[in-house]
Amino acid sequence: MFDESNTRDWLADLNAEQRGAATYAGETLLILAGAGTGKTTTLCARVAWLLGEGTPADRILLLTFTRRAAREMVERARALSERVAPHAGPVHGGTFHSLAHRIVRMHASSLGLDPGFGVLDAGDAADLIDFLREEHGRAESRRRFPRAQTMLDIYSRTVNAQMPLLEVLAESFPWCSEHLEALAEIFRAYGVRKRRLGVLDLDDLLLYWRALAADAVLGSRIGDVFEHVLVDEYQDVNGLQVDIVRGLRANRPGLTVVGDDFQAIYGFRAASARHILDFPEQFPGAHTVTLERNYRSTGPILAVANAVSAQDRRGFPKHLWSERSGGVAPELVFPRDESAQAGEVCDRVIAAREEGMELRMQAVLFRTGHDSDLLEIELTRRGIPYVKYGGLRYLDAAHVKDLIALLRLADNPSDEISWFRWLQLLDGVGPIRARRILEALRPAAEAAPE
Repeated sequence: MFDESNTRDWLADLNAEQRGAATYAGETLLILAGAGTGKTTTLCARVAWLLGEGTPADRILLLTFTRRAAREMVERARALSERVAPHAGPVHGGTFHSLAHRIVRMHASSLGLDPGFGVLDAGDAADLIDFLREEHGRAESRRRFPRAQTMLDIYSRTVNAQMPLLEVLAESFPWCSEHLEALAEIFRAYGVRKRRLGVLDLDDLLLYWRALAADAVLGSRIGDVFEHVLVDEYQDVNGLQVDIVRGLRANRPGLTVVGDDFQAIYGFRAASARHILDFPEQFPGAHTVTLERNYRSTGPILAVANAVSAQDRRGFPKHLWSERSGGVAPELVFPRDESAQAGEVCDRVIAAREEGMELRMQAVLFRTGHDSDLLEIELTRRGIPYVKYGGLRYLDAAHVKDLIALLRLADNPSDEISWFRWLQLLDGVGPIRARRILEALRPAAEAAPE
């Protein structure tokens, strides 16, 4: 199964640090991968090496955070593995939530769940909380009360951070602290309604997976299924996910995590870089490999990055370097406001074009979609053509969610969440009237309208 010539070929494509990480033969490995240092390449190479060493493909688990990252990682790992062990078969890979869904459904009966339970995505969960918000009379309150999405963020943070609601409000949502009792009441109703409807939300999936991992019998069986667990973007895990990883590897070898404490960006999901910083303490004896050769940027840009990261006294020290020559030192500009910022960007785009750089070779990066609003107006005003990438995922688009709600009603006419959404598509029907319609129909025959 193991082709020595192929092994030499693909290992030769790695630098010394990447190769050391990919071929590490010990029990627990922490790969500190600076930005642009070939993190995914190294992780996929490690999967290929494990397969080449005889680990069965179905006993390797790859975990990451987004579906896109999971798809890319699994595809690249499969392509490389076919060069090394062409008959090994596919490895298990996916997001924490997708794997949780698979495992929880497999053990639903042991958890006291209906094996046919439904799953609420973030949009569905917000709709249900909005329904309960209306039901509890908070939509008609004269005082400002958190909207459904904010309430879902608060609820999710209490679950993922494993913190009391009081502490979450004080730390992250201080303006909502006065509504502590009302929020607690709605969140309790949310749990009751989910159980009545036979559905779980995304946070529930992780909670139930953690419960399984902590069980003396079932946790041991699930952990024994995998000889090696690899976790991508470990700087973005939260406490709940760390508990799951520790449960999977309790008293077992075979754990590789990859991440960079300087790239932690998912704080709003209760993720914390402290988990990767504490990894050597949580997993004593872990071996650390640091990737510092950058393949993406030039020296002047890396010099700025290194100067900024050197100010972090608690983080793992890293000094990025590159063999790429040239490059221009970055500039830090302070426009007086966002309008001036948009004008400055357009001035530079036009100036670069006059110097011979085509428009399609220029890019503007921004943190969130709405940050580009004034820039888009200014680009249009100046006649500068542009293409904007990003925005809503297809399944998050309103018309798609409307169709999904209709399909759910065809499958389950008692789905109050879907009725709540569909009733509001009618002229003159808003959240309050939709709730009243459902309340009026419910006592007559504990069922949805026909």
